Amino acid sequence: MSSPTDRYATDVLATGWQQAGKPVSTELAVKPGQVLEDATTGFVGAVVRVERGIVVLEDRRGKLRSFPLGAGFLDEGKPVTLVVAARAATSAPRRTASGSVAGPAERAKVALPSRIYVEGRHDAELVERIWGEDLRHVGVVVEYLGGIDDLPAIVEEFAPERGRRLGVLVDHLVPGSKESRIAAQVERGRGGGYVQVLGHPYVDIWQAVKPERVGLKVWPQIPRDVEWKHGICEVLRLPHAEQADIAAAWKMILGRVRSWNDLERPLLTTVEQLIDFVTQDHPLPEG
Repeated sequence: MSSPTDRYATDVLATGWQQAGKPVSTELAVKPGQVLEDATTGFVGAVVRVERGIVVLEDRRGKLRSFPLGAGFLDEGKPVTLVVAARAATSAPRRTASGSVAGPAERAKVALPSRIYVEGRHDAELVERIWGEDLRHVGVVVEYLGGIDDLPAIVEEFAPERGRRLGVLVDHLVPGSKESRIAAQVERGRGGGYVQVLGHPYVDIWQAVKPERVGLKVWPQIPRDVEWKHGICEVLRLPHAEQADIAAAWKMILGRVRSWNDLERPLLTTVEQLIDFVTQDHPLPEG
C-alpha cells in the first residue's frame, strides 16, 4: 500500500486517467416542458419541440434557441445526454394529466349533483388543466368562485346534503384570516357536514407551479408594498403594466404545466381530497 505522500504510487498512463474525477453524463429522454441548460452557452429554457435531431428551447423571455441532441446539457445541474424518448408500447395505458389511468372514450355523462367551486380564475384554469379529464369522467362539474365572500350565499342556495356535496378550493387559506372564519361558518351551518372548504398555502396559485418550470430555482420573496404578480413579472422580466400583461404572463406559466409532475405536492393533495369528498356518495366508473 502506498503512502499519501508517494507521488509515484499509481500509473499515470493507465487507461481512463483522462476521465478521472469528471462527472458522468447520463442519458435523458427529452420531453416537452423539461427545463434544460446548454452547458456551453449557459442558455436555460424549456423544451418546446424535438425534430430531426434538434431540440428547441425557450427561455423565460420567450427567446428560442436550437441545439443538436446529444451530450452537453445540464438537467438540474447534472450532465445529461439527450436522446429521443422511446415510443410507448401500444398496450401501455394512457394516463391523464393528473396521473390517473384514462378510461376508454365514453359518452358524455349526466353531471353528479355534487360540485366543486374554485376561487380565482387562474386557480380554476389550473384545476381544469390537470384534473379536467378526471372530473368529466366521474361527472363532477367545477364552477368558478369569484370570492369567498360569496360562499355563504352559494352554500345556502346549493342546500348540500348526502349525495349533493360541495367542495371548495380557496385561494391562500390561512388560520385566523377572514377566509378561514367564513370557511368555518359554512362548515358549521346547515348541511355543513356535506361541505368541505380547503385551501392551499401559496400567496398565489402561480406558486403551485414548480419554479424550475419557468426557469427559477425558487419563487422569490416579493416586498409587501409590491403587488405579488407584478413583482413576479418583474423578476421574470415580463411586462406587467396592464391586466392584459398579467394574463399573458399567466398564459406563459400555465403553458409550462403539462402534468401533475409540474405542480407542488400541497396543491395535488388538496384537490385530490376535494374530489374524493364530493364523489364518496357515488360509485365511481371503472378506469
